Amino acid sequence: VAVNTMLAGMGGAFTSMFYMWLRYGKPDSSMSGNGLLAGLVAITAPCGFVNPVGSVIIGLIAGVLVCVSVEFVERVMKIDDPVGAISVHGVNGMFGVIAVGLFADGKSNYGGSWNGVPGAVTGLFYGDASQLVAQLIGVSTLLGVVFTVAFAANVLIDVLVGQRVAAKAELQG
Repeated sequence: VAVNTMLAGMGGAFTSMFYMWLRYGKPDSSMSGNGLLAGLVAITAPCGFVNPVGSVIIGLIAGVLVCVSVEFVERVMKIDDPVGAISVHGVNGMFGVIAVGLFADGKSNYGGSWNGVPGAVTGLFYGDASQLVAQLIGVSTLLGVVFTVAFAANVLIDVLVGQRVAAKAELQG
């Protein structure tokens, strides 16, 4: 589990640095840091169910995913997320949950019978699509509940106190 976690983090740092280098002509240290974190977040759910090769692949995907997601959140959605937390934790957290259903090899089951479910966990790339379906249902449920509660909380905050301070106070800060 520790090796898988380290490998995914390094894979994320590498591909985010490489992606930014290819896209903008130079590496970006802050995005490399976000890539490292994205790899660590993405491997959190599957770390006990994947082999080291799967961990590296998950990290490599997470590194690119965080870069693309940061650009989408800031430029398309116009959400002010200065540290990329939505992309690092939200997007790559969901990817990590889905990654269990893709990369679980049926052998690296360090948890053994988690949540009262007997047997090994096997993902799509190792012959079992049912785990991917379960993970997608979980992500859909999570997204539906978290989005709804967060949206309601933000509407309530906006109505009660507003979302931003005055421009003068912002400049003073």
